Amino acid sequence: MKYLVIGAGGTGGSIGAYMTKAGKDVTLIARGGHLRQMQQYGLKMETTKEGSYTVNPIKATDMEHYDEQPDIIFVCVKGYSLEETIPFIRRVAKESTIVIPILNIYGTGGRMQEQLPELLVTDGCIYIAGEIKEPGTILLKGDIFRIVYGVRQPQELRQGLFEVAQDLKDSGIEGVLSDNIRRDALQKFAFVSPMAACGLYYHVSAKEAQVTGEPRDTFVKLMKEVDALAVAMGVPFLVDIVTTNLQILDTLNPDASTSMQRDVYAGKSSEIDGLIYEVVRMGERYGVPTPTYKMIADKARADGLK
Repeated sequence: MKYLVIGAGGTGGSIGAYMTKAGKDVTLIARGGHLRQMQQYGLKMETTKEGSYTVNPIKATDMEHYDEQPDIIFVCVKGYSLEETIPFIRRVAKESTIVIPILNIYGTGGRMQEQLPELLVTDGCIYIAGEIKEPGTILLKGDIFRIVYGVRQPQELRQGLFEVAQDLKDSGIEGVLSDNIRRDALQKFAFVSPMAACGLYYHVSAKEAQVTGEPRDTFVKLMKEVDALAVAMGVPFLVDIVTTNLQILDTLNPDASTSMQRDVYAGKSSEIDGLIYEVVRMGERYGVPTPTYKMIADKARADGLK
């Protein structure tokens, strides 16, 4: 199948590199110096598992110059950049194209589906600790690389979704076609949202939360609040979310942090609304107390973060 990956940061770039290395037909959409470096020198991967290597050549272009019709589109942009992908997807997609958004923000697939009613848009999430180290280089700070995706209605299931899982497996990526993506995407959210909120509040990376102390205790409190939300929403987790996510946290490179933190520190637009403020709104909507999230949200707003 022909793949298009919109966004070539830690998430999209890693997908593109792994799948290209495995011989899959993948094109990355990027821009600026990162795009120019990939076009000229390939994409360098610095990993904890396989060391450093460069995938060259790698197909990369910008939205303006992409002229193919993909079978599968992975959307790997930040939540605040999502709107600009919609007209591009409308232009390049064919009737059978499947769109798989892999964003940190919960419920993205449903919102995109409303804007792309002629296509199948799934929900999806990813477990990875990656970032752009410098233009043309992706740094992975952990061994986990898992993509979970699925349809919201059983009748939407298509053969192509099974083929995606196999192509990901061929590429060394764990691909999971979920039978309850609403629950599974919320489970991923129950990691990245508390991690982002805790990291921002204490201005710490993973290492401070990997040891006993206030940041780790707060991380646990945040996870428990999302756990209570999952029950109220009718999609209770099938695992002990605290134990599961602490195990994931403890496998990360101690220097790992969330992209939301890095964007805030750099003074850029960030996903703080979807990762922190939205949880407070969800708590109000479902009648679930979220005092730890509210504490962090109040401080963030006082600091002028939007």
